[in-house]
Amino acid sequence: MSDHVLRIMLLTHSKSSLLCRTLIGCGIFICTLLSLSGCASFGSKNNAAKVSQFKQDTSVGTEDISIAAVGLVGVPYRYGGNNPKGGFDCSGLIAYVYNKSANIKLPRTIQEMSTKGKNVENQPPAPGDLVFFNTTGAKYSHAGIYAGQGRFVHAPSAGGTVRLEHITKPYWAARFTEARRLTSASPQN
Repeated sequence: MSDHVLRIMLLTHSKSSLLCRTLIGCGIFICTLLSLSGCASFGSKNNAAKVSQFKQDTSVGTEDISIAAVGLVGVPYRYGGNNPKGGFDCSGLIAYVYNKSANIKLPRTIQEMSTKGKNVENQPPAPGDLVFFNTTGAKYSHAGIYAGQGRFVHAPSAGGTVRLEHITKPYWAARFTEARRLTSASPQN
């Protein structure tokens, strides 16, 4: 065989081998994407069902709590903050609003707050209910106060301010854990 023919055969073999490896790699990549999107959509459907209840508003007489929370929109975020002058973190905001507007004293951490009141799992949330989120891998790592019409007030992060946001936004909907209702008769439940 001539050197020329041998070079052509090696080049052809090399190109087909590269093409085969590329196709196998693409196939693996596509399968991985499909399996990951299947997992993501499963969790999203579950949370979508949870947050769909926020399309219906109900009243349990705690609108003063949500009104007080909305009045604090724009106050700067401050880790450990618990008043409007010094700023708020998420649990500081909640404790301040509940104490000032409903005379309900709450513990300082989100985890402890998550044990108070009762879960409103099978009913529409009401303005003034607490809404909890898993933002760090912990079931109760962030919280806010439901304001009605699918919105909640919270102190989100360093450098930010107290905000009013839609709970149905993909970020929040995917991380929603539960809503809890507190009344002056039941903060220690």
